[in-house]
Amino acid sequence: MPELILGGARSGKSRLAEQRAQASGLAVTYIATSQAWDQEMQARIQHHQERRPSHWGLVEEPLALAQVLIQNAAPEHCLLVDCLTLWLTNLLLQPNPERLMHERQALLDCLPKLPGQILLVSNETGLGVVPLGELTRRYVDEAGWLHQVLAQSCERVTLVVAGLPLSLKEPPA
Repeated sequence: MPELILGGARSGKSRLAEQRAQASGLAVTYIATSQAWDQEMQARIQHHQERRPSHWGLVEEPLALAQVLIQNAAPEHCLLVDCLTLWLTNLLLQPNPERLMHERQALLDCLPKLPGQILLVSNETGLGVVPLGELTRRYVDEAGWLHQVLAQSCERVTLVVAGLPLSLKEPPA
């Protein structure tokens, strides 16, 4: 079953996901959804790369996340997706507005069927001020709706604040 790890910017959510992946003892593949649009984003990507163990696999996919998950999931494997909100942003910026709904549904459909451990990292965006622009408001709405649906289907949901994990949902004992 997948695990959802939420948190704000620089909350420690990616570090927690990396620690859980490492602790799993499984082979790990890091699925990166970001794109280096500018130097600042390239520096963020580099920071994440330097922190990860060199023996982890890497797949870079900004759009077709479900397809990559299906292709890489295996019983003795851990897939770490970082991050869903960057993936969502990439889809919101696509010229075809239908692509977002198609890819979102493909993700929701494939997750319950995937073997192995799946760690999904995403930014919690609903705790801040209401954005002024239409695209930014849509982004916050879409992220919130995605997180709600994922939280229902994930076995574990964790919110990270100031590097401290707060369990929102745990697997049944």
